[in-house]
Amino acid sequence: MTATRIVSATLSRRSFLATSAATGALALSGCASLDRGGSFQEAPGARPQFGVDPAFAAYAEMYGARIDEGYEVPAIPIDKVDRRNYRQIVSDPTGERPGTIVVDTSNHFLYFVREGGEAIRYGVGLGREGFAWSGRAVVQWKRKWPTWTPPTEMIKRQPELEKYSAANGGMQPGLDNPLGARALYIFQNKEDTLYRIHGSPEWWTIGKSVSSGCVRMMNQDVMDLYDRVPNKTPILVTSGLAVS
Repeated sequence: MTATRIVSATLSRRSFLATSAATGALALSGCASLDRGGSFQEAPGARPQFGVDPAFAAYAEMYGARIDEGYEVPAIPIDKVDRRNYRQIVSDPTGERPGTIVVDTSNHFLYFVREGGEAIRYGVGLGREGFAWSGRAVVQWKRKWPTWTPPTEMIKRQPELEKYSAANGGMQPGLDNPLGARALYIFQNKEDTLYRIHGSPEWWTIGKSVSSGCVRMMNQDVMDLYDRVPNKTPILVTSGLAVS
């Protein structure tokens, strides 16, 4: 088995750089608001074995504070994050062609498949919307610091969200926005699934099941993924992959 390796900041600027953002109006988001103290469930599966001890300084840089598009993205306290959820290169367990995103909902991992039998693996958090859809689709478009607009059904359940409705312009981008620093919008057969891969400031929910949201990533990780995938990137949402 290929030894697990960390993915450095240099690697994040290599192949599969994003194309420019697609034009058109922002679709309604099916992802719910930030979780405020809901119950957590740990992801199942055995913990992977690391080939080498990662350099703390490299991870500290990877998940360090940064200025992005005028926003101050806070550092992640990596000593409090389960190491299985760090961004890292692993042997590809998906069998998909390079350039494909695979979300494994059973193990709370997202894989970006590379050449040579490898994949970049990211830990993700999943809310009920994250388990509601599976199958093959594409990343129709991407957004940096997106606006969040709750769908009508969500507003009916939570009337306090009316102020963020489409008619009111949605929630403006920022660190408290449920979609975080980046969002990838998933379409199937040219129709919006309302399924999103997005950033979140709630790093402690990564690797867990929470009460709301689609597929959430640490902001530093979703920023890295965003730079690797162009529009129309194929995506598979599945479950039960072997943990590499």
